[in-house]
Amino acid sequence: MKILHTADWHLGQKFSNMDRLEEHQLVLNWLLEYIVTDQIQALIVAGDIFDVNNPPNYARTLYYQFLTKLSKTSCKHIIIVGGNHDSPSMLEASKDLLKLLDIHVVGCATEKIEDEVLILRDEKGVVEAYVAAVPYLREKDIRKSIAGESSLERTNRTKEGIVNHFKAVAEIIAQYDTSNVPVIATGHLFATGGINEEGKRKDLYVGNIENIDAEQFPTIFDYVALGHLHRPQKVGGKKHIQYSGSIIPLSFSEIKDNKVVKVLHFKGKNLEDIESVQLPLFRRLIRIEGNIDKIKKQLIIIKKQHKENLEAWVEIIIEGETEPNIHQVLEELTIGSPIHIFRVRLKKEHQSIEQLTNVEILSDLDVLDVFRKKCEREGEFSDKAIQALEESFLELRQWINEEDIVL
Repeated sequence: MKILHTADWHLGQKFSNMDRLEEHQLVLNWLLEYIVTDQIQALIVAGDIFDVNNPPNYARTLYYQFLTKLSKTSCKHIIIVGGNHDSPSMLEASKDLLKLLDIHVVGCATEKIEDEVLILRDEKGVVEAYVAAVPYLREKDIRKSIAGESSLERTNRTKEGIVNHFKAVAEIIAQYDTSNVPVIATGHLFATGGINEEGKRKDLYVGNIENIDAEQFPTIFDYVALGHLHRPQKVGGKKHIQYSGSIIPLSFSEIKDNKVVKVLHFKGKNLEDIESVQLPLFRRLIRIEGNIDKIKKQLIIIKKQHKENLEAWVEIIIEGETEPNIHQVLEELTIGSPIHIFRVRLKKEHQSIEQLTNVEILSDLDVLDVFRKKCEREGEFSDKAIQALEESFLELRQWINEEDIVL
């Protein structure tokens, strides 16, 4: 049985007010063709199908068109779970209708944990696989608030809730005969040892602790298909626990990453191979750093070497002295070429590239980073006070996401 694992599509993403519609359309077309050609039998999308709770209409159209076309292929099992960017109510709204096409959607955790257990059968009714379709677990799904609990107690109970949720799903599956068929789990979270697109460890919940260790996933799972981190990788050195990564580079911090999907080759219960299939790059995101002369030379080289379907988006970081009207000079240099100068930034003296790329542009910052910097600039808060403010902010943001409030 061939199963394709992907995640983090982020359909509808706005990149500094520029949409990614063309890229997403092209990569989904390629994915559909690959599934048909390679005779993939099951598709798993491990969360963050959309970029925002209320995605634009064209993003929804891409989603439904892809699923409709896919349902007519050899891929007879389609499993979609919600991520932290997804609106549970939006995904769940079409759940019953999509089920008629053998598309299983688990937008959020429910009171009946057995709803997350999927039994995949062939046309004759023979079981082909079991799937623990675990979506992004919101705090309300895994723990109840306790008055007076400390931040550490809260985060430890959150981690414990995540671990117990996977155990509970595994216990239900263990009641079936899984001796000759694969058991697969999904998850949209941060697992210990994971590295994000900026090469940093990244946490998802309050308290800055990892959510779950690789060793804490139940042993009944033959493969764990994860989403949330955009860089493809194994977790904790475990071959059978992997992030597939995003399907297009979603920021300039991802320009060096290969974008892939994971293809699982099962023979009965045995996972014989995990193939990382590289996705084609339809638009290059390029960062040029250096003095004016170096930048001009690099732009000329890019013009000559451009092979992608769509124009390249280029970020320019100028070091040293610049020229008058440098924006106009650079734009004139690229007129009629497949290059769009996305933005131009000046590197200050003694400022590292890392400082420049991670701090100056608002659109590149995490929401919590922006809130933290706002606190630092607006008042003299102690570290303890800022931590308390952060927790209150995250609680409010969590509540907004859980209630699907559109601001």
